Amino acid sequence: MKPTTITNKDARKFPFVDYHYQTVTLEKFTGHCAKTSSKSLRDISRDYFDKESNYDFLSDAAIFGTLIATAAVPIVIGLSAVIDLCRSLPLF
Repeated sequence: MKPTTITNKDARKFPFVDYHYQTVTLEKFTGHCAKTSSKSLRDISRDYFDKESNYDFLSDAAIFGTLIATAAVPIVIGLSAVIDLCRSLPLF
């Protein structure tokens, strides 16, 4: 680490440097990762699918079905328009 500088506003010299600075020693540092107490993503998802997913399944299935039906209507209308266009084209 860099030595700390002590400046005096009234001084005309360059700032005084404290050369007796002592760094902090890391005696018990091993370099290994710290163990966290939080759950892993696998444990969180397992807990969710075991407990909470059963309660939300019917509402999620209803919303999914509504989205599929809403998306299917324009697709069917577009296919029927393409079929009508192909029927109106003259054959060579």
